Amino acid sequence: MSQEQTIRRIEKLATLRSEGVFVYPERYETNYELYEAALLEDGTEGVRVAGRIMGIRQFSKFSFLTISDIQGSLQLLLKKEEVGEQSANVFANYFDVGDFIGVEGKMYSTKTKEKTLRIEKYVLLGKALHPLPEKWHGLNNVETRYRQRYLDLMMTNETKERMLTRTKLVRAIRRFLEERDFLEVETPVLQHTSSGALARPFRTYHNALDSELNLRIAPETYLKRLIVGGFTKIFEFAKCFRNEGVSPQHLQEFTMVEGYAAYWSYEDTMALMRDLLLYVLNEVFHTTVISIQGKTIDFSLDWKVVSFRDLILKDTGIDIDLFPNVDDLYEETKRRSIYLEQDNIETLGRGNFIDLLYKKMCRPQLIEPTFLINHPIDLSPLARANDHNPAITDRFQLVVNGAEIINAYSELVDPLEQRRRLEAQAVLKSGGDLEAMEMDEDYLLAMEYGMPPISGWGFGIERLLMILTDSETIKDCVLFPLTKKV
Repeated sequence: MSQEQTIRRIEKLATLRSEGVFVYPERYETNYELYEAALLEDGTEGVRVAGRIMGIRQFSKFSFLTISDIQGSLQLLLKKEEVGEQSANVFANYFDVGDFIGVEGKMYSTKTKEKTLRIEKYVLLGKALHPLPEKWHGLNNVETRYRQRYLDLMMTNETKERMLTRTKLVRAIRRFLEERDFLEVETPVLQHTSSGALARPFRTYHNALDSELNLRIAPETYLKRLIVGGFTKIFEFAKCFRNEGVSPQHLQEFTMVEGYAAYWSYEDTMALMRDLLLYVLNEVFHTTVISIQGKTIDFSLDWKVVSFRDLILKDTGIDIDLFPNVDDLYEETKRRSIYLEQDNIETLGRGNFIDLLYKKMCRPQLIEPTFLINHPIDLSPLARANDHNPAITDRFQLVVNGAEIINAYSELVDPLEQRRRLEAQAVLKSGGDLEAMEMDEDYLLAMEYGMPPISGWGFGIERLLMILTDSETIKDCVLFPLTKKV
């Protein structure tokens, strides 16, 4: 049936062309967006709008149309006596749901109080060759919704609203940071190393340079180079790539917002991030109270602060401070019947093993906004060691509803200590830990020219949107998630 409709639409297109109609015209000048026109007073004349036809109700002497775009919709009235019999017949015979139309006319309200534009003139702005899915039955297949997101945006109001929320979210974050004198910068996606986070990189090849390269897993080390160069407060909306497993909370390609402030500590950043999140909630959602999986969370209340050691001890009974050797810690988890699923688990360093334990046993229990602090130094190769306990770092993560939203710390600025830690990471990597960091001599050279005290932070736009919109999967929070090739 769909193929037959496509054939008929192509025939209509050919007929229109044969009659001299520009079926794909160059432009159409409007004077209102659809959502603006829907607010106009009755009697407003000369209204010119355009959109995709999403519905047609035809009667003997008139038709009601609904046209829409991503921000709104508008009802139109097309009457033979107002546009002329020939124009009315052309519309009835050659226009279909899915086509784009430009119209000019006068606003009025129907008996049911719906704002409507009475068409005086219209023009075809683009012929759709395929029929749109049925509104209530057309896009139930999740993979189809991801692959053909353009249809999903047309047919699924929830998707449209979520993606508009994403745009507002990005705008609010950028405005918040710029108002606090942070400068937006850009750093390379193609890198020789995979520094900046504990993750497995995607690899690529540069033909002209005859060189193996990585897609960045984080912009961190380049942003810190800019602090060396004299910037003091910077941020970046950075596309990042991590060759990780698929899960409802992970994307292999995502947008990271990362920033750094010279002369700050992680406690300064904790205050900034709380202010940022409250600002975003008020700007985008007009409230600080969000419903997440049936539970109401008021972000304006005090946020809990808990240490990594205390959290794991509470949820597992294991005091990680008593197990400086990863093999002993692994045996202790098995003794307590805690079984962690991970490929090549025996090759993990202590930091990544502790992270795995936390993610299975502790993180799902953290529902209210919680600052997790005092991470083991094994888990934070780029973070500053605590002055009073060098086995932990001056770091925090914000966790809400079992998901890490923000990661931040006071940065390690001692180049000799940084070299020692990266050398330890290189040993782990050579031993099979694929998420361990590589040696980065260029970054170390920058550090050796001198760094001030620095605090940095990063969070994923999709993860934040997922939490704040109570979405089931992070794929629903990106316009075009990666899918298997068909």
